[in-house]
Amino acid sequence: MYDVLIAGGGPAGLTAAIYARRAGLSVLVLEASVCGGQIVNSPQVDNYPALPNVPGWQFASQLQSQAESLGARIASAAVERAEKDKGGFTVYTSSGQEHCRAFIIANGAAPRRLDCPGAEQYFGHGVSACATCDGAFYKGKDTVVVGGGNTAFEDAAYLAALCSSVTLINRRAQFRADSRAVEELKTFSNVSIMTPYVPVEVLGDGQRVTAFKIMNTETREEKILSVSGVFAAIGAAPDNARFSNLVELDPSGYIVSGEDCLTSTPGVFAAGDTRTKKLRQLVTAASDGAMAANQAAAYIRSAV
Repeated sequence: MYDVLIAGGGPAGLTAAIYARRAGLSVLVLEASVCGGQIVNSPQVDNYPALPNVPGWQFASQLQSQAESLGARIASAAVERAEKDKGGFTVYTSSGQEHCRAFIIANGAAPRRLDCPGAEQYFGHGVSACATCDGAFYKGKDTVVVGGGNTAFEDAAYLAALCSSVTLINRRAQFRADSRAVEELKTFSNVSIMTPYVPVEVLGDGQRVTAFKIMNTETREEKILSVSGVFAAIGAAPDNARFSNLVELDPSGYIVSGEDCLTSTPGVFAAGDTRTKKLRQLVTAASDGAMAANQAAAYIRSAV
């Protein structure tokens, strides 16, 4: 039995592992994909204190190495569900069962997909939710990015260096992205920003995307953009239904938890993008990880 089992090897989960090990606890981190979470796909991290201009993969790699150097065990497996038992918790995974005294859920949130006709039909055939993953396939082609947050602007800037043209569309005239990111994107000569527009339909020839229909939310005028790639950068959605028997979820599916990372079940803690919060950034994920580990240590000590 481990003292702490952490579901998710992103910034929150790995930071929790670091702090739990520093507290002298045995730690198992289970990650279904690659450690680092979504930050692995970011070409550059420039908003983490004291670490400007660090490639996302490097940030993730260093975080993983630090956790492992302190003695945390990191294994590849998907957490399917968990149940409370007399000794703590039984966690059911894609490779079997694990037991722990405290359970930290740090599984993040997955990128949202476009919700319009043609989006699912052409997903993977011109529609993508990861510019840095798929951008190279559109070198020299025309593309569009949907979204108004930092990810959308980062994606558009990344694609601008590869594509013939990039059009960023947002449903509002205002952006959620930092003003610096907005101003930087405006320096690219092959980038156009169109607001306030929303997706109407992804068009194609049955095999690949050929165009993207959008509509002005004020005038209701529709336009068809001739593009080969459509990239969605419209936020993320949690995947917490599997934990609904264990913790309270809000109407959007996020785990109800405050800055203390406590959940409705003693011994279960939520850290990072998976919980209810107003700011989802690397720095807040790391903060959550540290808090969750500290709370887990206190919980375990109180149970002795």
